[in-house]
Amino acid sequence: MYAVGHRKLTLKGVWMSVVLACGPGAVLSHRAALALWDLRMSESGLIDVTVPGRSRQRGRAGIRVHKSEVLTENDRAEVDGIPVTSLAWTVVDYAAITDRRQVRLVLEALERRRIYIGRELDELLQRTPNRKGVKTLRAAIGDIKGPAPWLQSKLEETFRELIRGSDLPDYEANVLVEGELVDALWREQRVIVELDGFAFHKSRAQFEADRARDAKLQVAGYRVLRITQQRLQNEPEAVLAELRALLSAARRVNRAAGRPLAHSLEK
Repeated sequence: MYAVGHRKLTLKGVWMSVVLACGPGAVLSHRAALALWDLRMSESGLIDVTVPGRSRQRGRAGIRVHKSEVLTENDRAEVDGIPVTSLAWTVVDYAAITDRRQVRLVLEALERRRIYIGRELDELLQRTPNRKGVKTLRAAIGDIKGPAPWLQSKLEETFRELIRGSDLPDYEANVLVEGELVDALWREQRVIVELDGFAFHKSRAQFEADRARDAKLQVAGYRVLRITQQRLQNEPEAVLAELRALLSAARRVNRAAGRPLAHSLEK
């Protein structure tokens, strides 16, 4: 393949060249396809391409070729001019090479973006019930309860997974309370968690602004717990113990005071 008129290909240009190099019927697939669908960050390494089962194409430098006898025209799509596996097919491919947690994050990302592929997934799973990845995908679908939270960062994803794996009740992510956007809210207990990542809390001005927000929320009757990225990664059990104790204490105080649920929640 040759690039004419310019010296450097964009990543999408590389993907297109790889698909073209693999011949008629080839489509971008797996991690690269998920990145093209804008559902995960692109990665270096081998680029996956799926070709018809009858194809004689083989893997070559930088390319990993998958052959499929059951890939139909409905399983093909085009994004920015690049032939790619359909979104449903791509999700199953991804489930075959990762764990259910990562698949669940992709499903939640789809829901946050209001992209609904349930009907397409049902049809695909019925048509290819023994395909690799189906079991992991079904498990991930079974894990999802309620609407997908809006997660702004990897730190929030880590926190979400920690809570899900514990005995603590679920929370509302990224909601407005008293006019302030908070990371996590337990509405009944009036408890808020703010997650402090390294990248977003370096300046003195940001430090002061965060403390002013905390004071405003505490005056309004909320308890605010700040959890740093370092503690979340290195002391998850201690974080859970503190949060468990805080939620329990807040529940007792609110019950004794006859305090109603927090009604200042704004969508």
